Amino acid sequence: MSDNLADLQREISALSERVAALRNTHATYPGDAGGTAEAALAELEYAERLLGDAGGELARSLSGPAEPRRTGEEGDRGLLRAVFNQLSVPVVLLDHDGYIRRINTAGADQLGGAPGYLTGKPFAHFVDLRKRAAMQSWLASVLRGDGSASLESRLAQRGWAEDVHVTLTRLELPSEAQPLVLLAMSPPMRGAEEEGPSPLEPEVEDQVVVLAARRLDVLTRMTRLLLRGTTPTQGLALTDAADLLADSYADWVIIDVCDLPEHPLAARRAAVVGPADAPQGQRDEVAALPPGDSDIPGEVLGRGQSLLFPLIEDASVLGRMGSGAPVLAGLGAGSLLSVPLRGSRGVRGALTLIRRSNRGSFRLADLGLIEEIGEHIGLALPPRAY
Repeated sequence: MSDNLADLQREISALSERVAALRNTHATYPGDAGGTAEAALAELEYAERLLGDAGGELARSLSGPAEPRRTGEEGDRGLLRAVFNQLSVPVVLLDHDGYIRRINTAGADQLGGAPGYLTGKPFAHFVDLRKRAAMQSWLASVLRGDGSASLESRLAQRGWAEDVHVTLTRLELPSEAQPLVLLAMSPPMRGAEEEGPSPLEPEVEDQVVVLAARRLDVLTRMTRLLLRGTTPTQGLALTDAADLLADSYADWVIIDVCDLPEHPLAARRAAVVGPADAPQGQRDEVAALPPGDSDIPGEVLGRGQSLLFPLIEDASVLGRMGSGAPVLAGLGAGSLLSVPLRGSRGVRGALTLIRRSNRGSFRLADLGLIEEIGEHIGLALPPRAY
């Protein structure tokens, strides 16, 4: 009975998380609810059945121990591996928690990595933030045995974004205690309807020499900006610095400043710059959020340590909008880094850069450059910010 109760509690907890994710997605994109409406209906149907059948399931669990599953033969595993390796269609085998158990060569090419690197990672992390909630809900529905699912989704990883059609099918294997899900990817059934930035072509910045030159150019322009005048005012320096970085290095730039260095978490948002195609009012909403209330830049301000997220896994680390939706989901974030602004009196603030999912991810070399720029900005701040 304890096992059944634990399973029931786990299902209810997972359902609550998926419903919250769907609600946040709908709040962030109210004009594009088609992608979440069907998933929400599926969750509602499941909740109804869960409440109606919970008592019966628990009663049946008391009647006797569950029949043990049969042990599969090694030949089945070999056949599965052979099928995966030979298929020209991108195919992924997911375990009960949505982690990649096995992926064929075509699937690895679709996700932009090697099979060994991708195995063991959550498949949802390769899905664009605005599509993750729907994907997770449909995955849960298929695992419950509600039938196969077919949906439009979007992959986003390491500088590219691609709309795909995804088919999910539940698999029962004798060698597995839990059902698996076979996920196949194909071109989208409909034309591109996705709002937000379009996928980019491969960027020349992947070339080492060009990338190094671009970083040197950004550093030179920033140094020239901060050295302009002997006593630059904070507002002008920070606004211009954010504009420069947003123009050449990131989509969103956020600068937070500590007026009292001895109280780093009592910081204020001093500058926010975003792309020209950002929704009206979005910049002001981000600017109004208290910096110390979120993991980023709160941890940077409190500990003085830089943070690099080449891949956004938790959309809530930058806080939530007034609607409750994660900030990073609303910004279409794909990669983020945040560094302290170090002055002669310690940490004076935090500099946070965000790239959307259609751009190349931030790397360690980017972190080193922005750390140096952050130190330059920190030294350029007056002894006390006003």
